[in-house]
Amino acid sequence: AVHIVSKAPEPVKIASGTANAKPDEAAQPKPKAKPPAHPKPAAPAAAKEQESKASTDSFSSSGSGGEAKPPHHRPKVPPVKRVSSAGLLVGSVLKRKTESVKEKYSLGRRLGQGQFGTTYLCVERSSGKEYACKSILKRKLVTDDDVEDVRREIQIMYHLAGHPNVISIRGAYEDAVAVHLVMELCAGGELFDRIVQKGHYTERKAAELARVIVGVVEVCHSMGVMHRDLKPENFLFVDQTEEAALKTIDFGLSVFFRPGQIFTDVVGSPYYVAPEVLKKKYGPEADVWSAGVIIYILLCGVPPFWAENEQGIFEEVLHGKLDFESDPWPSISEGAKDLVRRMLLRDPKKRLTAHEVLRESLNFSSHD
Repeated sequence: AVHIVSKAPEPVKIASGTANAKPDEAAQPKPKAKPPAHPKPAAPAAAKEQESKASTDSFSSSGSGGEAKPPHHRPKVPPVKRVSSAGLLVGSVLKRKTESVKEKYSLGRRLGQGQFGTTYLCVERSSGKEYACKSILKRKLVTDDDVEDVRREIQIMYHLAGHPNVISIRGAYEDAVAVHLVMELCAGGELFDRIVQKGHYTERKAAELARVIVGVVEVCHSMGVMHRDLKPENFLFVDQTEEAALKTIDFGLSVFFRPGQIFTDVVGSPYYVAPEVLKKKYGPEADVWSAGVIIYILLCGVPPFWAENEQGIFEEVLHGKLDFESDPWPSISEGAKDLVRRMLLRDPKKRLTAHEVLRESLNFSSHD
């Protein structure tokens, strides 16, 4: 089996310029061969870090001037005059007093480490139930935008609360050092890891997962939220079983949007970013593109657009041709190919919406 390539380079903030028709410099045409398998080490038994504030597999740009840098070249944070030992430019992130997280929860071992903080296993003292606690260090929030991103992430998580396939937030707490987000614990690992283990899914199982993924996109869009960083690493299983529920995480790059609103900041992850995002003119259709990329990978195990470096990947996203000839595509139904093709139309106006994808009933689901 051919495995999905290793994880995309980590999410960082990059200077704008990526959105030109040929990001940075023109990439060399890719050879017509499958990318090599680079499965990462097996996931730990407990949940991976449910990281959301620009986790290390995505990139974002404010859209201001400057030369684009590959996402793995993280620019250094400019020096900021700090007003306190915490480094935060404002007194409070949450703008309200909260209980002490350590009074309600006992923090345990570390589950993961991200750019802005650390996620720990935590146990509710009153019930003994296990959760994940992401602690975002306030000294890492050196700009007003950083602070606003954390506030918006929390707001969006509460806004989407109750959806069975969205990670649920238990509470938000703040002390002098950090903001603490207590969330449900997903101990089944990433969708990414399961794809690596399997090589690819059967059409029937891929359709089940696709229905969950696109269902989340539809609900987000109906509630005025654009995720902007959909990828297999941002879907976690609640446990290790084959039939475990799938949960969407990482709303650190997510935004609220109004119908017809145009966004210009370049955000996302290289393999999954939509072409119109690179061109700095996009809306919620970009999420459908990313979901289409995930479904393509579920079906065959490799990304549709790939190259040896980020510039090459962006060039392929903008101009590359979908491969439906290499194995296992000859044995995959025309219905599956057609659905993926219509989710990956480069013109966002012609692309299927999340609602239209679900209305198609993912008609390849009966084909194995």
